[in-house]
Amino acid sequence: MDPINDLVLRLVAATVVGGLIGLNREMKHKPAGLRTHALVALGAALVTSVPTWSQYFSAAHHADAISRIMQGIMTGIGFVGAGVILRTNDGREVHGLTTAASVWLAACLGCACGAAAWIPMAATFVLVLLILIFGGPLEQWAIGVLDPHPRDKPPPP
Repeated sequence: MDPINDLVLRLVAATVVGGLIGLNREMKHKPAGLRTHALVALGAALVTSVPTWSQYFSAAHHADAISRIMQGIMTGIGFVGAGVILRTNDGREVHGLTTAASVWLAACLGCACGAAAWIPMAATFVLVLLILIFGGPLEQWAIGVLDPHPRDKPPPP
């Protein structure tokens, strides 16, 4: 594949998978939705693909550079994810952890697209969607079956 089409494929794939994860969060009225997830994945793909772009024009392929870029993305995206985590006034509940994790995973998927790691990206994307779609209902079912003290009632003294 020629370098331009390869780069476009990587960027579009990252935008699509990030956007689809964001659409799930958007439909659940979460603070980070389609645009946030799509932009995070696209940015991660772009930054990850820059070192591979140079391989088309030189003999050197810089795996160590890609590794450092991914480490920076994973660290930096934690600050974005932290922005969607909220604690209630009484401090007993925390909201936004799943959305923060999905933003982090959008960055991971973007890195995979940028590195053209198509099989790991596709497998992870399927698992992410399964977790986001079925994880909540499964969690509620398990709590109902296994937790003798429902969360909405205070525990017995």
